This record gives sequence, structure tokens and C-alpha cells, in this order.
Amino acid sequence: MLYRIPVSMGEYWHRPCQLHSFCLPIERFIYRNPMLQLDPISKTTNPHSGHKGLVMAIGGAEDKVRGRQILTTFCQRAGGLDAIIGVIPSASREPDAMGRLYHDIFREIGVKEVDVLLVSDRADAEEEEMLARLSRCTGIFMSGGDQLRLSALLDETPLLYQLRHQVWEGKSILGGTSAGAAVMGECMIASGGSNEAPNRSLVDLATGLGILPDILVDQHFHNRNRLARLISAISAHPDKLGVGIDEDTCAMFEADGTLRVLGRGSVTIIDPRDISYTNYAHVDVNEPLSIYNLRLHILSDGDCYNLRTHQVQHKCILPPLN
Repeated sequence: MLYRIPVSMGEYWHRPCQLHSFCLPIERFIYRNPMLQLDPISKTTNPHSGHKGLVMAIGGAEDKVRGRQILTTFCQRAGGLDAIIGVIPSASREPDAMGRLYHDIFREIGVKEVDVLLVSDRADAEEEEMLARLSRCTGIFMSGGDQLRLSALLDETPLLYQLRHQVWEGKSILGGTSAGAAVMGECMIASGGSNEAPNRSLVDLATGLGILPDILVDQHFHNRNRLARLISAISAHPDKLGVGIDEDTCAMFEADGTLRVLGRGSVTIIDPRDISYTNYAHVDVNEPLSIYNLRLHILSDGDCYNLRTHQVQHKCILPPLN
């Protein structure tokens, strides 16, 4: 079910996550905003289980001035000097300024063609001209801002279907920072707290863009003390792999099923496959959660995690540039 939710910045469109019957965080999000009115809209789905193109999820606050390691790597993997970079700044409250910022950065790095794809409403994401411009891009970059705004504008649109197709088929690579990383999963963290023990009220979930369906991303991770909220989200979704990304740090999801870490901070992996017990379904929303046998890895620059075997590799070898 797709819902139209009027908010102060305009109309957001959301679908609730496909959750366990006892887990309804999107309803708790709506409950916290009692003035919201829901208008159900029919939807279609477009599931996919893998991708042939690189996906770079950045934890926000990436270096934009000095070494620009992450952004330079993005440009190199998109084709170097011959890359065509499409910037989607729609998560920002000031998309024109955000678009110009990344346009100038990518040009300074050496990319000859940068196209800012301004999607201001859902009608923009249906225009043939916009789809044609996106189809030319060898690299697509989603800026930071508000992940709810971004998912509301793109979810279930022709632009999102084409973006996923280009990435899944290896025709483009995809990068996203902060909010642009948070939307990568089928389910995303919309908001939440910190400085508490994991509990059901600590996190609000909504539907993401489904580019990495089995991953649940959190960003600005250790910088904003978000471990407890990601654990709370994973306790509601033990079928997902939690990935918490620090600022100026990137989780690179390679086509071969490898997650590679690049940058100054760390990437935290929360693996719930071996959970033997959780009291999630039996406690009130503010009560602490019990979770047994939850596995956690903390990876730094150069470390890898195999998403298929769930094995960690120390300082793995970088693949050749595309």
C-alpha cells in the first residue's frame, strides 16, 4: 500500500515496510504525528536480488575540499575523465545549491560532464527527458538531506525503476551520502534517537528505494552514537544485514558480493543470522530489548566483508578500475 502523507514541506509518499506482524514502526511514526491523513494509493513492486554495478554508500560529511578520496574514487569507478555523472540533490531542502556544489566538485576532480537532475516533485520523475538524461549517466550520485523527502519523491516512479535497472545491470554505478545512503535498502531508518539502550521506540522505519534489498543502512554512525538504534531496527528486521557507516567513510558494495571499506572511519556490520532469542514481540515500546547471539564486526579502511559467506577479510586487494 502506498500512502500520501501531507507535511509542511509538501506531500510525501510512503509505503510501510514489509515487517513482521508484531513490528509496526511506520504506524508508530504516524502515531507520533496525529494530524497526518492517509490516502491509500495502489502500487506495483519490482523486486531484484542482486546488482552488477558498484554501489557506494557514504556515511555523510565526506571530504569535499582536500584529498576527496571517496568522491574521487566514485568518479574513477564511473569512468574517470570520460564519466558522465548525474547528481540527484532532491533530499536537500536547497536542491539547487546542493546540485551546484557537487557539480563543481566533480568538475574540479576532472569529470567533463556533470548533469544535475532536479526532481522537485513526482511528476519530474516521470518525464521522458529526465529518463533520457539519466540513461546517459555512467555514475549517479544522491546527495544528503532528508531521506523521507528523497524516498517520497522517487519511490514507485519510472525514474527509480530505471535507476535500479541501470545499477542492477551494471550500466551505471551509484553513490549516495547521508540521506542518499540511508535510502539504499528496501527498508530504511527514517528517524530515531540515541544514548539509550536498544528499544522499539528508538527508531522509526519507512520504505527505502530497494537498491540493496537485504541491507539496512545507518549513517553518521559512531559520530552520532547510533549503534543502539541500528540494533533496534535489526531486531525488527532479522532478515536484513545492518550496516552502520561513519562520516567520511564509504561502504562499497561490489558486484561480486564484497563490501569494501574506504575512508577515515569505520563500517559496523550487524549480522542477525544466528540470533537465538529476542523479546521484541513481548515488551512495551520503551522497554529495553534482549537479543542473544547477535554478531557484530567493525571494519576500517581496506577491510572487506563477503555478503555471501559472511566472512571478514583484512585489507583485501582493490579491484581494477572500470
